[in-house]
Amino acid sequence: MFGFRWKKKSDDAAQPAEQEAQKTANEAAVGQPEQAADSAALERRPADKQTQNTEPARESASESQTRSPSAAEPTAESTTQPKVSLFKRLRARLNRGDSWLTYDLANLIPGGRIDEQVLEELETRLIVGDVGVETTERILEGLRKKVARKELSNLDALLGALRATLLEILQPYAQPLVVDRSSAPFAILVVGVNGAGKTTTIGKLARLFKSQGMRVMLAAGDTFRAAAVEQLQIWGQRNDVAVIAQATGADPAAVVFDAMQAAQARRIDVLLADTAGRLHTQSNLMEELKKVKRVMGRVDARAPHEVLLVLDASQGQNALQQARLFNEALGVSGVVITKLDGTAKGGIVFAVASELQLPVRYIGVGESAEDFAAFDAEAFVDALLKRDASGAATPG
Repeated sequence: MFGFRWKKKSDDAAQPAEQEAQKTANEAAVGQPEQAADSAALERRPADKQTQNTEPARESASESQTRSPSAAEPTAESTTQPKVSLFKRLRARLNRGDSWLTYDLANLIPGGRIDEQVLEELETRLIVGDVGVETTERILEGLRKKVARKELSNLDALLGALRATLLEILQPYAQPLVVDRSSAPFAILVVGVNGAGKTTTIGKLARLFKSQGMRVMLAAGDTFRAAAVEQLQIWGQRNDVAVIAQATGADPAAVVFDAMQAAQARRIDVLLADTAGRLHTQSNLMEELKKVKRVMGRVDARAPHEVLLVLDASQGQNALQQARLFNEALGVSGVVITKLDGTAKGGIVFAVASELQLPVRYIGVGESAEDFAAFDAEAFVDALLKRDASGAATPG
């Protein structure tokens, strides 16, 4: 319709009302950031924060610019998707096409006999698929015992045993995040390297929590990456939640400290704190994150209540190394695996569960909010094997 009006504009000068309606249809509004302060610098704040735009007493006015006049009611779009829908999205987007793990295995079983050659091929595929050597050995050990006992007589029996083994690894660590509302706020420190999807994950979590009736606040603790603060503010506007922020280059601990205080004062249910994500091999980043964690503990001795690590599945075994380092430095309590809809094999999920024993909270299989959901071990394994919810084979 818009294009039709544009065509008519040059040869239909007798429609001023329509042109006026078109002119007034293109309007937008933007919010402004808010600034915070660090507990370690409270004595210096009056002297060294003059160029900043926030004091604790002015937080309410500044924060109001990041919220719409009234809180939006949750819509049908924001409700959790049914398990069947999630399974279909997983199957459609995880490793598009045939399963990398089970494709063409039937050609390796002439006469239907499962032997060491078949298991070696399976071993190679697991390692190439980012499952890792240690976890692959764990998987193959059980299968070899079953072959020795002649319990695997055909391909279906092999795939059934493989499915059971994969579920045995994942199910104990498929633990969706449970928010304790009595904490008020339940503080979640979100960490991970640049590009893993931290800020997007925070936006989707804010949407999820708000759809469950919780009051949510965001803290823009990534003050190093260009446009990181603005990106988080956009998510705040989309979800109609407050964003506590300072200018780029500010002290991240200061931002999170003030956000904790603001969240307590406003009885916020969930505070999601973004953080910088430069290379995990840089020790200064880890020290900065440790400082942020300590500052949160000064406001609430139990905070952060969750240290949520975001991993990019496409980084394979490098993501596993990231998880080890972040866990050693901060004590990770949960993991989000993102970008499973791209070139990622998905094997990193098994490595995280088996080698690090870290709970997998959520996974992302696409850009939209509906492609982000609590981790379901059974749905994930069946999507990986290209099986249906009952475990039967499905077409690629």
